[in-house]
Amino acid sequence: MLRFAAIARMPMKTTRHLTALLLAAALIPSPALAAEAPCYRGVNLSGGEYGERGGIYGTNYTYPSEDTIGYFAEKGMTIIRLPFRWERLQPALGGRLDEDELKRIKDTIGLIRKHGMAVLLDPHNFGYYDKTQVGTAPATDAAFGDFWARLAVEFANQDGVLFGLMNEPHDIKATDWLDAANAAIRSIRAVGARNLILVPGTAWSGAGSWEKDVIGGANGTVMLGVRDPLDFYAYEVHQYLDADSSGTHPTCEGAGAAVAAINGVTAWLKQNHKRGFLGEFGASADKDCMSGLTEIYATMSDNSDVWLGWSYWAAGDWWPANEPFNVQPRKGPERPQMRLLAEVAKAGAGTCSAVKPAGK
Repeated sequence: MLRFAAIARMPMKTTRHLTALLLAAALIPSPALAAEAPCYRGVNLSGGEYGERGGIYGTNYTYPSEDTIGYFAEKGMTIIRLPFRWERLQPALGGRLDEDELKRIKDTIGLIRKHGMAVLLDPHNFGYYDKTQVGTAPATDAAFGDFWARLAVEFANQDGVLFGLMNEPHDIKATDWLDAANAAIRSIRAVGARNLILVPGTAWSGAGSWEKDVIGGANGTVMLGVRDPLDFYAYEVHQYLDADSSGTHPTCEGAGAAVAAINGVTAWLKQNHKRGFLGEFGASADKDCMSGLTEIYATMSDNSDVWLGWSYWAAGDWWPANEPFNVQPRKGPERPQMRLLAEVAKAGAGTCSAVKPAGK
């Protein structure tokens, strides 16, 4: 849930990004969202969000190699959440996308699709462009919509490509974030893109605070105001198991609260006839963490009618071997988390359509 911009922007210095592991083995979306059975089971491949906007590719930031992508495909993953920096892709608000950066993203998507997985595009900006909050000039709602219109044109109606509006907006009022999200959705649909859209809330899009008035209204109330003419979207939430739900501690004193949070969001999704996606979770091999994660998995697998899937945080070519929640392949035995994640992933079957068919 709570992740800090500084964490994502440090190439080799990641704090203890714990989370919830085990999730839905058979996450069956509603017929409105899926042509087939379950669906999205994957990982975040971190690296494209590292460094400052002027960082040098291969030195300050990176995208996953084909070896890494192939490894997770072999483990049964069906989706990769792909973080990148908005400022690097669109150096000037309202301006064209950077051709070199766009090509890197397209090439990475090509590799992910080559290995049979879907990809979730993730502007990993925490609700900001540089140091300006979305909704505040010059990063206005219109500027945010413009960015998404330009990006959506590049990937409109490409099967297997999902649009995640923003990673973890946090100190923006829920009502203001709703306006920004709706502006982006309007822009995406205006250019003819029928791709599935994942919509976060504010307050880090935390499952544990989803129905609490953290800032400017509760996500669970305000974000019901999402307007999509295609009704082809889902809510993205994040949840960690440490004491403060920050994902920065190696123990899981908050495991019980995390289980309750997933139960709460599940009930909310059912009550409001919505769908959800757990965009970040993960864990060390700590006994208490794994116990809590097992409970979360049970809840989600038992309620696969409302959960589209999940993506584990995290892996990536530059993730250090001493990061306790890293499942990136390294020399030595496979990590227990990865073995468990693979079991869960391979228990699922079928695929979801990432593009809504015309006329439906």
